[in-house]
Amino acid sequence: MTKMQRVKQVLSALLMMGCCFILIKEPELGYAIVALILSVSLLLYAIRCLIYYFTMARHMVGGRSILYKGVILLDLAVFTISMVDNPELYIIFYLLVIHAFAGVLDILRALEARRYEAPAWRRSMVNGVGNLVIAVLAVVIGLYLKSQKDLVYLYAVCLFYSACVQLVSAFRKTAIVYIQ
Repeated sequence: MTKMQRVKQVLSALLMMGCCFILIKEPELGYAIVALILSVSLLLYAIRCLIYYFTMARHMVGGRSILYKGVILLDLAVFTISMVDNPELYIIFYLLVIHAFAGVLDILRALEARRYEAPAWRRSMVNGVGNLVIAVLAVVIGLYLKSQKDLVYLYAVCLFYSACVQLVSAFRKTAIVYIQ
């Protein structure tokens, strides 16, 4: 990781932590803020994918998948921003799908790493189980407790955790392989 990438990662983590504190301070407005954060971040990522496709990925093998990813994310961003006025069901769905999918992927990666006797499989397993717990909490809080405020707090905690992981990875030394 270059120094500029590290600086970008640290600034991104600090911005995420700032958003967490805003969400905790204003939980009543939190749902609108969360929806705005989600839609803007999805929109920016979709635009980035589409720019990458049109500049480079269209000439690559499998580059069309980048186009599909960009179009789907753009559609999801527009859908998210248009559903701000509706109840918290969409944020429950977002938290459920994203964290359940990430949890299953992390657990599968951990099992594969364990099979190859890699030392970092435990961390991946813990992340996967944590993501599945967050998905279950989103369903319980949203559908059974019907607490929009608690959903905002859950999202803030998830965002803070993600910012901490990003901050730690920014300062972690990367392995450099020298060929002699």
